[in-house]
Amino acid sequence: MSWERIAAIPSGRRTKWLVVAGWLVVVALATVVAGRIGDVETNDSRNWLPASAESTRALDLAEREFTADEPEYLLLLYVRGTGVTDADREKARADAAALGDLGQMPPPVEESTAILVRVPLTAEQASEENVGPIVDRVRGQVTGAPAGLTVWVTGGPAIGADFEAAFDSLDTVLLLVTAGVVALVLLVTYRSPLLLLVPLACVGAAIALSQALVAASAEYGGLVVDGASASILTVLLFGAGTDYALLLISRYREELRHEPDRHVAMRHALARSVPAIAASGATVILALLALLLADMNSTRGLGPVAAIGIGSALLAMVTLLPAVLVVCGRWVFWPAVPKARAEGAPGAEGGVRAGGVAASAGGWERVAAVVARRPRAWWVGTAVVLAALTAGVATLSTGLPLSASFVTTPDSVRGMAELGRHFPAGSGSPTEVYTRADRQAAVTAAVERVAGVAEVGGPEPSNNGALVRVPLVLDADADSARARATVGDVRAAVHAADPAALVGGAAAEGLDADTTMNRDLRVVLPVILAVVLLVLVVLLRAVVAPLLLLASVVLSFGAALGASALIFHLIGFPQVDNSLLLNSFLFLVALGVDYTIFLMTRAREETARLGHARGVPHALAVTGGVITSAGLVLAATFSVLAVLPLVFMMQLGIAVAVGVLLDTFVVRTLLVPALVLDVGPRSWWPSAPGGRAAVSADGPVPERVPAEQH
Repeated sequence: MSWERIAAIPSGRRTKWLVVAGWLVVVALATVVAGRIGDVETNDSRNWLPASAESTRALDLAEREFTADEPEYLLLLYVRGTGVTDADREKARADAAALGDLGQMPPPVEESTAILVRVPLTAEQASEENVGPIVDRVRGQVTGAPAGLTVWVTGGPAIGADFEAAFDSLDTVLLLVTAGVVALVLLVTYRSPLLLLVPLACVGAAIALSQALVAASAEYGGLVVDGASASILTVLLFGAGTDYALLLISRYREELRHEPDRHVAMRHALARSVPAIAASGATVILALLALLLADMNSTRGLGPVAAIGIGSALLAMVTLLPAVLVVCGRWVFWPAVPKARAEGAPGAEGGVRAGGVAASAGGWERVAAVVARRPRAWWVGTAVVLAALTAGVATLSTGLPLSASFVTTPDSVRGMAELGRHFPAGSGSPTEVYTRADRQAAVTAAVERVAGVAEVGGPEPSNNGALVRVPLVLDADADSARARATVGDVRAAVHAADPAALVGGAAAEGLDADTTMNRDLRVVLPVILAVVLLVLVVLLRAVVAPLLLLASVVLSFGAALGASALIFHLIGFPQVDNSLLLNSFLFLVALGVDYTIFLMTRAREETARLGHARGVPHALAVTGGVITSAGLVLAATFSVLAVLPLVFMMQLGIAVAVGVLLDTFVVRTLLVPALVLDVGPRSWWPSAPGGRAAVSADGPVPERVPAEQH
């Protein structure tokens, strides 16, 4: 079945109505299910880690063999710099009594300038659904302290509640800001207040469909969805969906200048746009699915979540969008309504039917001509600049603790810093050692010799008495790199005394998360590159050009990460989470290669018609405008993440926006065409587009390409 026949369905005089009606039914049904996506989100570290991680096995052992899990402690820290008073002690006792229904509290711990009250929370109380209201209640209780006494509500549950609240506030804000940014870019691009509404409506339909599919997959298929992946899904849909819309609308507008019948114009535009759009979408989807090889559950879950989003956007933009555009008619382009010109009429040759950019678009023709005159100088020069930017990667500091995950530091995080000035910083999140009862003495003796262990608690027997749980208090915050290093030392000492022992707790979970992410980076990144290379080889039917393009993609990613690292230092957030490396690589490689695909598929067409030396510059000239618009939309949508209150999301938004801009204005505009020109027709080895005659063709470039040559 040809692309023309497939394109005839959404662009047909009768079938367009069937497509629109079908989508209305889909959206109506999807909206009912999509609302449950918030209910299936989880930010529980246990659901992030693989089942094989030692800390996960420790949690499983605790549930199976012990009557109750070790509680999580909400910490109330009362601080008076001049020394605590009787009134301060009375306030601490009154607060503890008022909160007594939450659990049996250990006696308050006091030193000269501070009092620590530990409020134990069960696993159910500390769950995402319940911890927020409990923390709010506690914060309300501790108000009204005596003058000069500062009270902090801190500890893992309080930080987790602030983290969850940050995600809860993102969905609506993110949707509105992203839609506003995309609408502004579309308005500037098309200067039509009506046209911008059509792609936004189609993106909205894609969001409803994708959220319904994700919610159903999480509820019935075990897909792990966290707040970050749900937020990324929204941004990804707006960015990729609008990119696909720009490519189709630009081609459709050009066809309208040559076809009086809008149905025929859309059929031609869709048939000639779908191959490149489908190749782009397939590349992104396959790269995203490579995340299924990750061990980190949150990373592995992001792959299908984002792939579902890209698939939904692709489906909406090649079915719903063309149908709605044809239903609306030419007036949707008002005030610049394209009118069909008769063949041979003045101005009929004014545009090339490709990519929606006129061949007479002087700006891009001039850029193409400049690159074509000295291709080697351009690709060498841009490669050197990009390589220099990669030096910024050396300034990155990986390992972003939860306490440093907020753009504006909440009181719960500041309270943890204050806690470390008065008591062992790990007081609120003990590390737990699980060992056989007959090895408990040896294990306890071993951990007491480990530097960084502040206290060793009394052993708690399991239900059958065969095992014991020994709590440890570290002298560093459980979320810090120092605590994770201490856990590594504890594990070495414990395993020497009892090879079957397990070490769990918050610090152990952090260490296992870092280890798992490092493994995923080593495994997943090469697979993503292999997927991109394979798609390029199949699409271009060549080997040399895909290898050159892959090298440019890697160089572009290094430059984007290096430039982003410099920005992170300038804005005061130099530490990055390990997952930033994988996520930014994924989106920059998978999405950034889109523009190279759009350029190179057109370059192959033009090489077959005009020869290599003129075909490549001509492809750059006629695709420059629409690809630049698409790049600006994608960069703008991801940059929206930079306004969010979470450091990881902000950094991801900056990194992807910087990378997309580099891809759009440097790699695709200068580096790739210059490199392919310098290598010459060998770029297409082992094939030769159009044969040897075409590769060496001379003569002027025709101003308009006949329709059958597209």
